[in-house]
Amino acid sequence: MTTLITLFAIGFLSAQEPAPAPAGAPAASDAAVKTDDAASTDVVAQLAKELGITSAQAEGATGAMLGLAKTKLPAADFGKVAATVPNADALIKAAPAASEKASAAAAASSLLGAGGMASLAGSLSKLALKPETIAKLAPTLVKLVGAKGGAATGALLAGALK
Repeated sequence: MTTLITLFAIGFLSAQEPAPAPAGAPAASDAAVKTDDAASTDVVAQLAKELGITSAQAEGATGAMLGLAKTKLPAADFGKVAATVPNADALIKAAPAASEKASAAAAASSLLGAGGMASLAGSLSKLALKPETIAKLAPTLVKLVGAKGGAATGALLAGALK
């Protein structure tokens, strides 16, 4: 019962209009991905809640991780992962791009076999996430995707993020 109430509250709060931004700050609508799909909002809201981060940070991190998975998985496998996070393409497009310097470092890391989440360091650094939070991103998203799409789908994502 508590889980149902929590899930309802997450869905309800996600549908509320955001509070106005302070003067000079970007409006929440500028930073947040527009999603009409409750399932996508649910994954992002759950990630934000579990890690204690903002919705914008959760959206950016989810988009960055899905973008990495899209490059590493065959299209059919990525389709299974993306099906658990509707609006995956919008999240990927909204993810912060790494700087040229960070992209070059990520390419070098990849050549040295240190790809995966290490290759997202530049993108994730733009989200002002703490290192301990970054370390929890992949396992938490894998858990959420696995809960929605099944253990095999979670395993596909986990393999792509290694």
